[in-house]
Amino acid sequence: MIKWADVIHFTNKGNPTPDKRVEKTEEEWKQLLTPEEYQVTRLKGTERSFSSELCSLFDPGIYECKCCGTLLFDASEKFESGTGWPSFTQPIKENAIGYHADKSYGMIRVEVVCNTCDAHLGHVFPDGPQPSGLRYCINAVSLSKVK
Repeated sequence: MIKWADVIHFTNKGNPTPDKRVEKTEEEWKQLLTPEEYQVTRLKGTERSFSSELCSLFDPGIYECKCCGTLLFDASEKFESGTGWPSFTQPIKENAIGYHADKSYGMIRVEVVCNTCDAHLGHVFPDGPQPSGLRYCINAVSLSKVK
């Protein structure tokens, strides 16, 4: 189980090695993604809070990266955070997520990305439910639910 100390360690010392890497040109990403998906995942944008029905869906399943299909989160780790974005307590595997210091907008946060293709997913915070205490606050447009 990943805890806040692990998040800080990965942020400061380097991320776990992903199972594989996917790299594409910006033009290739633009051809694969909608304009909103591209803005959020490739340009580190944020969708409007409460703009996706994914926040209130808690059906069993697995969520993958919209860009490369890497499995990222299990719905069993999803919870209602009230923030307006889907929230999870853990990634599906330790090496599925990459962590980077984000000092934008006068704040210090930890950005989370797909560790396979570097797609911006959102941020992680130490204010989630126990036992991990983590809240992965994820843009819904960066995820696809595996059928």
